[in-house]
Parts: sequence; C-alpha cells; structure tokens
Amino acid sequence: METILEQQRRYHEERERLMDAMVKEMLHKKAGHRENINSEHRLKMLLDQFMDSTMHLQDLYEDKDGQRKEEVQALSGPNEFSEFYSRLKSIKEFYRRHPNEISVPMSVEFEELAKMRENPTEELSNLVEFTDEEGYGKYLDLHECYQKYINLKGIEKIDYITYLSTFDHLFDIPRERKNAEYQRYVETLLGYLTDYLNRVRPLLDISTEIEEANKDFQIQWEKNTFPGWPKETGSALAHVGAHLELSAFSSWEELASLGLDRLKSALMALGLKCGGTLEERAQRLFSTKGEASLDPNLLAKNRKGKSAKGKDSEKQKEIARFEAHVYKLAELVSSQRVATKENVQRKQARTEGERGDSDAEASASESEEEDDNEVPYNPKNLPLGWDGKPIPYWLYKLHGLNISYNCEICGNFTYKGPKAFQRHFAEWRHAHGMRCLGIPNTAHFANVTQIEDALALWEKLKAQKQAERWQPEQEEEFEDSLGNVVNRKTYEDLKRQGLL
Repeated sequence: METILEQQRRYHEERERLMDAMVKEMLHKKAGHRENINSEHRLKMLLDQFMDSTMHLQDLYEDKDGQRKEEVQALSGPNEFSEFYSRLKSIKEFYRRHPNEISVPMSVEFEELAKMRENPTEELSNLVEFTDEEGYGKYLDLHECYQKYINLKGIEKIDYITYLSTFDHLFDIPRERKNAEYQRYVETLLGYLTDYLNRVRPLLDISTEIEEANKDFQIQWEKNTFPGWPKETGSALAHVGAHLELSAFSSWEELASLGLDRLKSALMALGLKCGGTLEERAQRLFSTKGEASLDPNLLAKNRKGKSAKGKDSEKQKEIARFEAHVYKLAELVSSQRVATKENVQRKQARTEGERGDSDAEASASESEEEDDNEVPYNPKNLPLGWDGKPIPYWLYKLHGLNISYNCEICGNFTYKGPKAFQRHFAEWRHAHGMRCLGIPNTAHFANVTQIEDALALWEKLKAQKQAERWQPEQEEEFEDSLGNVVNRKTYEDLKRQGLL
C-alpha cells in the first residue's frame, strides 16, 4: 500500500510535469485551424488533470482523518529504524508474491503526450466531434434552431441567411409571443451555443461569462431597461387611481354626480370592482365610507390572483435571463457567425454537382492543411498568387515582372513591371516624396523619377507661368485727352508731368 507521504510526492511530481507539458504545448507551433483546436483540447485535459491533482494534494495536507500526522510521527519517533525496516520488508514481500509486477514511471505518460504533440497526424482524428456543416469549428450549424424558430406561432418566416444575422435579435419579438414554446426555442439555441463554445474554445470559462451576463441582466431588469421587455403600463396601473374623500358626501346620489370615470378611478384606488352602472358604482363606493375593512366580495379579481401574477412574472424573468445568456454567447461566436454567412452564400451560389465537388475538395484541403502551410518551392523567386503559390513563369514574363523600375523620388524604391510603375505615380509614396520636395504632384511630372529632373522641370514651369502672368503695367490700356491709347505706365508718367 502506498504511503501518504509517497502519494504527496507523486502528486507534486505530477503537477510539475503537467505544468511543463502545458508550457510546451502552448509554445509548440500549430499548423492550421484543426491543430489549434486539438491543441486547446489537449491543454484543457492537462489543466483538468492539474486541478484534480491539486485537490487531492490539498485533501492530503488538510489531513482530516489524521493518518498523515500518525505516519509522520511513526517515521520521526524513537523507533524510526524499526519502522523503516518493517516497511522495507513489506515491499520485498509484495514483489516476492508478484515477481512480474512492473512499476511504470510517470515520465512514460508524458513522453506519450510529447509524441502526440510532435506527430499530430498520428493523433486520434476524433479528439472533438463536429458536424459536417461546422467544418471542424469554422462555422455554426444552426439548422435545428432555425427549424424551431420558423415553427413558432406568429413569427415572420425568414430564410436561413437572414436568421444567421438576426438569431440574437430576440428583443424584436413581441412580448406577447414569448410563451412556453418560445422558451423551449431559446433554451435550444442557448444549449447549442454553449456546446459549440465548449468544443471550439475549451479553455474559455463559460460559467464566468454567464455570471457576468446575470449581473448585467439583474441591473437592467430592476431598472426596466432590458431590451425586448418594456415596462408594463396596463397591468401596473390596474390598481392605480385617484382616492376620493368620502366625508364630504352624505349620500350615494351625490357621488353619482361625479360621473362614471371619476367613480371608476376612486374604486380602482381602493382595489374594488369598478364595473356596473353609475348607480351601482356610486353605491359600492359609498358603502366603504367609515368602514375599517373592505368587504371581500367587493374586491377586484386581480387582487385575488396576485400569486398567479407573481408566478407569471417569474417565468417572464426566467425567459429574459435566457435571452441575456444568448446575447452574451452570440458575442463570443461573432467571427464564426460572419464566416458561416459567407460559407452559406457560397454554397447557395453553386449547383448541386458543384456542391458535391466543393465538399470533396474542402475535405481534401483540410486533410492537407499542414502541407499547404509549408513554404512553397520557388527557385526563381516568383511572386505568389492568390492561392499562396508562385504564379506561372509565362504569366510573370507576360506582365513584365522581370523588369525593374527605380524611382529616386520614392526613396529609390523598386517597382516590378510597367503596370506597377505607372500606377505608383498616383500612390501615397510618390506623392509624399513630391511633397517633401515642395513640388505639386501634377500631370506635368508623369514618368519623372529623378529628383534633379523634377526640380529643373518645376523651375521651368514656374518661369513659364511667370511669363504668362498678366502684368497690368504693360498690358492695361489707358486713353489720354486726345484719344491716344497708351499703357498704364506711360499714362501715369504723362500724368505726373502734366502733359495730358
């Protein structure tokens, strides 16, 4: 039998090895989406094992039954040597009775984990279960929830893509439609989102997210600001009315002169039945004058049904709480939600045969995902295409990508091909270089790449503009008293000399 101190030592060793394994798992390079999810699940298993070992170790240290204390006293007492030899004798007896018993060291288990991490292709493929529609955690599969939604009574029928955009818009559903059937739908949606997050993000503490959502919900519910559940006005005002001082009235006929509406308001304020004719209301109200307690037969029915109303309010609050949970979890799957919409739109744009081919290609691409992430073979250093692979050499030559163009204004930046070179004159890098030189980036400087040429052309343009500028002294015309036409400068000189 293993001693308590040996159990403690083993749990300490296990915790240290688990911690080391978790660090190595996090630092290990992942080769794609599938391996990322598998890695998180391995981390989750290691973390759960670490927590279990910690709990067992804590129980041993607390020593509620006192066995650890007795064992320590036996080893440290006056007969420690006899205790040691008696335990040694029991160990020898055990192996004498079980000569083929092998003690497997703990390091073997963690070596297996390291092999699993280093060789993911040998790992079990069903480490976590996903449906075909979910694409191993890339997309959501809300078809079951969608069928439940469109079968709700009084709900507008929408297509699946619209549902993906609005499945968390529960506040748009009218309050009167939120019955038991609606609650079952919300519970189904909440269950799927919870299960999906447990599979896609196993390290996420969903219980903490739910607790946070509960706190926010409680605050909003108390303030009547929770979306989709406006403050009730009709039922809340059912018992509200304006009290009427009856001491000023000596008969019910005087009360009748106040009218139906005023009597109804006074009866509502007392919680009495407010129906009937004018005389019945006046008599009912006047009968309460001077009475300490009201006749139970006169009380309104809603006063008797307070308990049922309270139960309905609790049910509504529970449904609203589930909605708050859905809002919170929908935020956590926002990226998968966008990817799902794009994937569904792509599928709907294909024919039936194309869908089958694309599904086969998708499964093949997932199985070869690790190979695709490797550096492609590119001995001629060709540019990469949209698929991440080098473009064909004939296409490289066709677009003139083998020709390099250098632009000194752009800081000696090199452009591959004439198309990129011509396009760069309108891009930010060239415009910034021209702005630093104090030159406007106009069409006059197209195809100019040298700083010296650009400055010379700018000086030439400025001189040309100066020459073309209108000069009033030389070009503005004046007429003297005899009708002679002279320019402005001559006119002013004659005027100063008094010769006009």
